[in-house]
Amino acid sequence: MKKWNLIVDVANCTNCNLCTLANQDEHVGNEFEGYSAPMPKHHHRWIDILSRERGSGPLLDVAYLPVLCQHCDDAPCIEAAENGAVTKRADGIVHIDPVKAKGQKAIADACPYDAVRWNEELQLPQHWFFDAHLLDRGWEEPRCAQVCASNALKAVKVTDEEMAEIKSREGLRELKPEAVTRPRVHYKNLHRYTHEFIGGTIIRTVDGVSDCVADAGIRLESEGSVVGETATDAFGEFKIDRLEPGSGRYSVIVEVDGEEAKRLDVELGESVYLGRIDLAA
Repeated sequence: MKKWNLIVDVANCTNCNLCTLANQDEHVGNEFEGYSAPMPKHHHRWIDILSRERGSGPLLDVAYLPVLCQHCDDAPCIEAAENGAVTKRADGIVHIDPVKAKGQKAIADACPYDAVRWNEELQLPQHWFFDAHLLDRGWEEPRCAQVCASNALKAVKVTDEEMAEIKSREGLRELKPEAVTRPRVHYKNLHRYTHEFIGGTIIRTVDGVSDCVADAGIRLESEGSVVGETATDAFGEFKIDRLEPGSGRYSVIVEVDGEEAKRLDVELGESVYLGRIDLAA
């Protein structure tokens, strides 16, 4: 059976907030019987966008991370709910019944992604419910995906086997895999938010004149093993990404014409820009 999934490409998100605004436009003050009570105008973001900066100038990376209900197959909110207030639809969508869930704050507290919000006025847990009210009327995608101008959000309805193939092919990852919830929201380029990089600029100074060194080979080693390789661009810059935070000591080896020209040791906590590395020094 085909089920709904959402693919979020972190590299494409520009923090335009169109998804958030479309969600508010659809749900603020609007009740959809059997699906959801009205979303409050203030203090609720069923689709939230987090941001993170890595590195330092001139090698600075900013990533934006849309966070919303993950529609987990093993959803903690279902376990926390009483009287069948939260259920899993056959098409993969998690449904919070706006009548049965009344007063059950434990449903919101159970979400490891902080994506189920507590409506204090209505005493009701609420979430982005994949715009199921529209999909059930024949819409091909929820509004957040429909309005996304940068192709950061893409809704797909496929079998679990097809989704597994897409995840493998596109390198999709889960948000907070330690939660073990089997989410149906999958992230591409998630390393931009969760991992670190080591970068720098290779130059050579001759007779007092400094110039960029293009196409220099860069090798990153940890405990004697190569963990990353790249080459400098036309400006002498390099970046090796997808490193685990706080992963300790690395050696950066710079090679020119096949020979080692420089070696530096660096302790990695968060992403680091090593600055200008002069081969002549």
